[in-house]
Parts: sequence; C-alpha cells; structure tokens
Amino acid sequence: MKIAFVGKGGSGKTTLSSLFIRHLAARRSPVVAVDADINQHLGAALGLDEAEAAELPAMGAELPLIKDYLRGTNPRIASAETMIKTTPPGDGSRLLSVTEDNPVYRACARTVRPEGDHGGDVRLMVTGPFTEADLGVACYHSKTGAVELCLNHLTDGRDEFVVVDMTAGSDSFASGMFTRFDMTFLVAEPTRKGVSVHRQYKEYARDFGVPLCVVGNKVQGEDDLEFLRDEVGDDLLAVFGQSDWVRAMEKGRPRTLAELEKPNREALHALWETADASYERRDWNRYMKQMVHFHLRNAESWGNEKTGADLAAQVDPGFVLSERPAAQPQPA
Repeated sequence: MKIAFVGKGGSGKTTLSSLFIRHLAARRSPVVAVDADINQHLGAALGLDEAEAAELPAMGAELPLIKDYLRGTNPRIASAETMIKTTPPGDGSRLLSVTEDNPVYRACARTVRPEGDHGGDVRLMVTGPFTEADLGVACYHSKTGAVELCLNHLTDGRDEFVVVDMTAGSDSFASGMFTRFDMTFLVAEPTRKGVSVHRQYKEYARDFGVPLCVVGNKVQGEDDLEFLRDEVGDDLLAVFGQSDWVRAMEKGRPRTLAELEKPNREALHALWETADASYERRDWNRYMKQMVHFHLRNAESWGNEKTGADLAAQVDPGFVLSERPAAQPQPA
C-alpha cells in the first residue's frame, strides 16, 4: 500500500507520518519510509540524531543509478538518459518491491528501528535537501522525481507499505505523483488556514479518483472538533490531540508507541484500517492509465525537448503492473 501525508507547512504532517510509520513498525509490517519534503525532518522523527540524519544518502544524487537499474532490458527505453520522472515500466523493466534487496535500496535506503526491540525494521529514504548548486536554478521537483520514478516501478501487496511524507502545500499536486497513492492523508489544524488547503486538495484529487481523508491535528477540545467537522464534513477520519509523548519525542526523548496517549493510538489505528481497506479498491489498470497520461503530458511539455527523444514511444501498451504476494499480517 502506498500512503501519502500532505498538508500545509507546520500542520504536523511529518509528526503524524512518523507516528503512522511507528504504528506499522510495531505491527512488524514491512515499511519503506520516504522523506519527500523540502525540509528533511522524518529521520529525526523516527529516532535518528542530527548527525545520522545528515548522513542519509539523497535519492536525487543517485538518480543515474536508479534510472539504469529500473530500465533493465526494456527495449522501448533507448538509454537511462532518456528516462524522466514519469517514465512508465514495460516489458523488460526492473520492478521494485517493499521487501526485496536491490541496488536502489542499497544506495539510497538506511535501516532504522523506531520502536527498538518492540517493532520491526523500516527502510528510510530521503530525497535530499537543496544544495548550494541548486539555489536559484532548480525546483524541488528535480529531487522528488526520483521518488516518482520508483513509485512507478513499485509492486506492493497488502500489509506492505510505502509511506511518503510529501512536500508542504499544493506542490504535492504539481506532478502526477499524487495519483501514485492508494490513500492520501491530509493533515489539517482546526484553523481557517488549516482547512483551506482541504478544498484545494479535494478538487485536485476528485478529478483523478484519488482517495483523500482529513486527519485533524492539534485538536484541543470539542470546539476544535466541531470546527473541523463543519469545514471538511465526512472527509474527517480521525483527530490527534495535544500529546506529551510527541513533545518528549521533539525534545529527543523518544518513548515506545505503547506509551502514546490512548485516544491518539486509536486515531493511528483508524488510519491503518482506512489504508488497509483501500486495498479492496485498487485498480491496476486505472493506475497504469494515469501513469501513461502524465507521462505523455510531461513528454510533450518538456521531456522530448530535454532528452532529444520521442518519449511517447516508451509506453508499452500491453503492460500492466500487478502486485507480488503480500506479507502475512501481524496482530496490531
């Protein structure tokens, strides 16, 4: 299952995505966690210290390796240099799974165990921050393109998770990557600014059939809850209140998830149940059609000119992704 956390800056999406990842780790579900935010804080939220987080390899820096590996023997792709972020897989392409060992994970992922002996391992990958060479000449989509390319080539089953902490604001919808997810959780505070992004996101998501649920954060009482219900209606899935557990984590004093406040643990379980239920609605044919749609748009808009190739020819009309056998679910 591919899960995205989105929201405006400061809404707490990194905190909630890290809590959800911890919940999955406590269940010992296989997890790949991806920090695709321009502000790279997911590693610290999963228990790394500042030095360890700073040493995480950037996916953007390994883009040539990623392209070369995923291309495989696909005859429709002339070279790795002609692959762009939207290039779809076809016959001969190498595919990724959540649990396997492969050169992409070896180069880009580091294993963390956020719940210690109380949970399983998590593969953590980061897009990488802006470098001095990027300033003024590159947009952040040049970094997240590596994530999109990997998601395009991912086969995943039930109780296997890829959780992506997306960049803040509507930039999450600036490419076709928002259609790559089985479920998108929009983190919103109970404020006018907090819920304003919901209307914008819902409009984008509706056009492409992207499942979207709102997760209220920093909810302090019934008035906050009523405000969120009035503003987002049935899209409100769960709420998180003030948390001494989160405050301790932010101070670098992590506790086990079992010590998280009971209402917040129940909210995490509601997120997991909703994500798991989305498996039943998965449609690989629609998934491939959307992938091809955005690839052709990007090819015509800029890709053909940049690569000097006809990127529409990369589309394999008879190819459809499917999933590999899922891991056995563990008790919550």
